[in-house]
Formats: sequence, C-alpha cells, structure tokens
Amino acid sequence: MKPLVTREYRTVSYVSGPLIFIERPMRISYGEVVSIILPDGEERTGQVLDISREVAVVQVYEGTSRVDDRDTRVRFTGDPPRIDVSIEMLGRIFDGLGRPRDGKPPVLPEEQPDIGGMPINPYARDKPADFVQTGVSAIDGLNTLVRGQKLPIFSGAGLPANRLAAQITRQSRVLDEEGNFAVVFAAMGITWQEASFFMQEFESTGALERVIFFLNLADDPTIERIATPRCALTAAEHLAYTHDLHVLVIMTDMTNYCEALREISTAREEVPGRRGYPGYMYTDLSSLYERAGRITGRRGSITQVPILTMPDDDITHPVPDLTGYITEGQIVLSRDLFRRGIDPPIDVLPSLSRLMSLGIGPGKTREDHRNVSDQVYASYAYGRDLRRLVAIVGEEALTDLDRAYLTFAEQFENQFVSQRGENRSIEQTLGIGWDLLAGLPVDELKRIGPEMIQRYHPALREETP
Repeated sequence: MKPLVTREYRTVSYVSGPLIFIERPMRISYGEVVSIILPDGEERTGQVLDISREVAVVQVYEGTSRVDDRDTRVRFTGDPPRIDVSIEMLGRIFDGLGRPRDGKPPVLPEEQPDIGGMPINPYARDKPADFVQTGVSAIDGLNTLVRGQKLPIFSGAGLPANRLAAQITRQSRVLDEEGNFAVVFAAMGITWQEASFFMQEFESTGALERVIFFLNLADDPTIERIATPRCALTAAEHLAYTHDLHVLVIMTDMTNYCEALREISTAREEVPGRRGYPGYMYTDLSSLYERAGRITGRRGSITQVPILTMPDDDITHPVPDLTGYITEGQIVLSRDLFRRGIDPPIDVLPSLSRLMSLGIGPGKTREDHRNVSDQVYASYAYGRDLRRLVAIVGEEALTDLDRAYLTFAEQFENQFVSQRGENRSIEQTLGIGWDLLAGLPVDELKRIGPEMIQRYHPALREETP
C-alpha cells in the first residue's frame, strides 16, 4: 500500500447536521477518509461526500458536536474508507464501521479492502443456482431462495420480521455443503432491545459461531448507518471469494438506511425526490444489492436477504418500490395473518422468487417440487377467493368441493405457513404439501402429472404394493 499523503486545513466554514464544509480545498478526492481534530485534541473520522473549487463537504461518523470553525483541523488522508477483514471475524460482533463491539481485541487483518467494493464484471457473473434451505416452508416450498440471489422481505411496522430474520440466520444452509456456509448479519438503526434479542438468539442457539454481526443502533451516528451495509458486504466478499464460503447476507432494516440517506441529503441541501428521498436512491441501493451473486471460476457465493419496513404497509412506498425493481422477487409479511396467529405471517400470494426454477428439481430439491408448488399455490388462491364469496352469499351456497377448498386454505395457513420456529427440511415441507393436497379430490390436482401423483400422493402411495 502506498504511504498516505496528508493535507491539513483550518478552513471549516460551517457545520450542518453530520456534515462540515471546508473552504478552498486542493487535491481532494471524492470518498477519501478524513481525520477531524477537535480543539481539545479529540480525533474523529469522516469521509468526503462532495467537492468543488470552493468547498469540500465531509460527513463525520462520530457526529459534529463541539466542532467549531476556528480551531478545528481537518486532515485529508488520500485513502478510501477501509475495513480489516479476516476469517477470524466469524463469531464476532462489530459496530457499523467494523470496530469490535464485543469487548474482544481487534481482528488480525488478512486484507484491508475498500468498503465500496469492486463491481462484478457482468461477463464474469455466473447464473444463480443451487437451493438454499432456510427451514421456512413458505420460502423453501413456494418462494425458494437460490444461491447468488437477492430476495428481500417486505414487512410492516410491528410485524415479526426480526424473528423471521433470526430464524433464517439460525437455520439456513446449502445442502451438501453445510460446513462451507456462513452468515453476515447487518443491523441498521435498530433499538437496544432488538439488538439484545438478536445477540441472545444467536448465542443461545450456537448460531453466532458462523455469523459476523455488524450492529448499528438507533442512537449511533446516522452517517455510520450508511457505512454499515458496505462493511458487511466487504466482509462477505472476503469470506466468499478468498475462503470459498457460501455467504448469506441479511440486512435489516433497509428503510432505516434510506432514512439516513434522506437525512444526509437534506443536510447537503439537495433537491429532494419522491417523498423527500434523494433522486439517486435507486443507484445507491443498486450499489448494495448488486454485490450479491456468483463469479465464474469461484466456489464461493453471496446471497442477500434485505429486510425493510413498509411505512403504512404501503408496498408502493419508494423504498420497497425501488428495492423490488433491483432484486429478484420479494417475501411479503401479512398483517391479517399475524392477527390470526400465523407465525411467520408470510403471505405467499404476493410473494415471489423469480429465480426459483434455477434452484429446484432433481438433484437440487426433489423432482415433484415445481408441480407441488404450483398446485398448492393455485389451490390456496382459489380458497382465498371463496372466502370473499362466503362473505357475500354465505357458506350454505357452496358446493362440497368449494368447502374442501375452504378447508384447504385454512389448513394451509395453520399447518404449512405457520411453524412457530420449527426448522423443516425440504422433504418435510413437500410432505406437508402432499398431506394438504390429499384433502382434495385427485382429479382436482391438474398441475401434477399422474406418475408423480401415484408416487407421492399419501393415499395412493399406501395402496401401491
């Protein structure tokens, strides 16, 4: 690494929120690291956000309290923001900038990469493939997560997204390569109560041994929230492409991240976009989500599960809206299912995994997976439609077949979707699907071939000698 060329200024003109403005900068680079020395000798860290001939804008990670425009010194290092990464980070808890938060000493770095990462050459990208088992039937069975995919979870305020995130962290694995699997968990803007839940959950279940936990609390500096997912993804890239691990990156809550973007944009006096968010939010989110994937010739991979809260349960809000454009599907949590005690309350009808077909089938899950998924989905959708019809005409107007579909919809929610923390294999998930379909007449299973019905249908399988 080249020695740093430092330049020191005493030309702070004014302070706005987490930003300071330095007049007459020279030879300053966008994104470089800055040291801010306060009058009492305290040193803080910042990063260049914007530069022009007249002024440089610097974001201060530790906040701008006690920064003045007379005695504060600003030292430009010429180096981009970096993080120390190592395989020894597994089992550790860090703050949003990668500094130890568990009371243990700093890691001995194997590398010190730029947290901005390097974009993957599109030609070098390999097609996402292989099944990632989360142990959650509504995901594994109907909206399968594929290695190298980015599949967000859309939640609402008060819904158990954190509990689902902890369950996925605890249970996820790549079949046949369990020892080569790791999780990087990035929490942004969460409360101490939520942080305590995650730490207790990971430690009590032993999941922390294979987890790198980046923790940014609600009272931590807003600027740190911007760096948290980038530090987490940089650590994930080191595990995936240096140590050949399959890495699942869980980022919660992306809405808090976007709120931090909006706050900084307002402090910079930028022209706001939709609902006050900066116009470049799509590009900024893309710089995070597109760091998922597989690279040709590399064994490791990065799979992402971003979690975001939809304000007012509005799926057209800018954060879920833009996230949906960039990612490959979504898992949607339902407030109605939550009120009825379904855990996790995943609504499978608006949920979607666009890459599901690449990760299921013979040699990956099971040959009947696609057929069972399509049939269960169609039957549940019809049962949901009948519920609305019953509210109008009453159940007395229904046929026996309609009542069978109503029963199917009820049992599907209570037995397939709801599992209350249970870890299910894909075999168990498909078995439950077949047990539910057995409650319908065989001639209603139009999306499953006769051979598979004969092989897997519980009633017909028992009759086969």
